[in-house]
Amino acid sequence: MMDRILGLHHITAIAGDAQRNYDFYTKVLGLRMVKKTVNFDDPQTYHFYFGNEEGSPGTILTFFPWRNVRQGKNGAGMATKIGYSVPKDSLEFWKARFEKYQVRYDEGGERFGEKYIAFQDPDGLRINLIETKHNDERKGWETAEVKNDVALKGFHTITLTQNSIDATAAILTDVFDYQLIEQEEKYSRYQTSAVDNAAIVDLLEMPDAPRGLNAGGTNHHVAFRVKDEETLMAYRKKIVARGLHITEKINRDYFFSLYFREPGGVLFEIATDNPGFATDETVENLGSSLQLPNQYEAMRDQIVQGLPELKT
Repeated sequence: MMDRILGLHHITAIAGDAQRNYDFYTKVLGLRMVKKTVNFDDPQTYHFYFGNEEGSPGTILTFFPWRNVRQGKNGAGMATKIGYSVPKDSLEFWKARFEKYQVRYDEGGERFGEKYIAFQDPDGLRINLIETKHNDERKGWETAEVKNDVALKGFHTITLTQNSIDATAAILTDVFDYQLIEQEEKYSRYQTSAVDNAAIVDLLEMPDAPRGLNAGGTNHHVAFRVKDEETLMAYRKKIVARGLHITEKINRDYFFSLYFREPGGVLFEIATDNPGFATDETVENLGSSLQLPNQYEAMRDQIVQGLPELKT
């Protein structure tokens, strides 16, 4: 069982202003800043990780906040909606909170028998809060205003929009061992039995949808979870056998990764559970100071001077 894809590991999106991004996810949504570091390929840009207390796989939403980034546009070939699991009967709390903080949201509805509300973050990223059908026992991060009985528990699903879902579905079923479990209107729901949570990918088929623009307010990539490097490299062989280009193993300090584009165009990552986020900080102190990849530590003063000031 454990040599399988274990659902979602993390999702990475693009933001604009770093302070606005930090304030929204920690103060409005009540997530924990698990790690404050920089983009491996652009050390003058932050890389923020938001999640639960320990930064557990399946709870981590990360951002590249690029100053003056152009506005992106959702479309075909993109991950277009993030679904968070929230406790039963918590949606009214979130509606009132969104009213208080002037967050763009709609009344939502019900899909696949699950109630949800939809909203956008300050950059336009689309997120749903979902009262899931199954009992999600994960504990969310608590703040003074967002207690455990309403806190976001972690991911429920990610929605991928495609002109045709067939090639993407084949990767999910033939390589990742997901199963088609439900269909409703233009949505097809795929789920892995390997884990209980963060286990669902919804494919939205829109034949006439234009291609999207990957920039501010859109998702950059979706990372799927494996337990260790041995399993990671086994999946690399499977992807190569499908005739798809995939990177070599990359050390991201807190996990090891592979990247490839599935046939529909969405950038997929496969990431390991090890070593986790409590390597350069204790669990109690996660996200409290700027952590740099080893190759940039000698440039710390220069990097800090170039980064926007962040008030936490």
